Amino acid sequence: MILIIFVYAFVLNVIGYQLMVIDKQKAVKHRRRIPERKLFLTGWLGGALGILLAMYKKRHKTQHVSFTAGVPFILFVNVIVYSFIIIKFG
Repeated sequence: MILIIFVYAFVLNVIGYQLMVIDKQKAVKHRRRIPERKLFLTGWLGGALGILLAMYKKRHKTQHVSFTAGVPFILFVNVIVYSFIIIKFG
């Protein structure tokens, strides 16, 4: 069960990271962007760490308070949920 949780978390965080990278590339090229709700949904589903890492590594959305405050909060919730699942079912 723990392995499944780690694989799930890893995959979602890679997806979150990639979504931010793609959104940054589209922003630079002035192309159609990835909706913020999709980025936040990915975070709420467990990919907040990947989004946070991409935010600061790629310097994307770091001026948006909704991201600089929201994503760390979502990451905190992710950690609590993952911890609960591991303790309860691990």
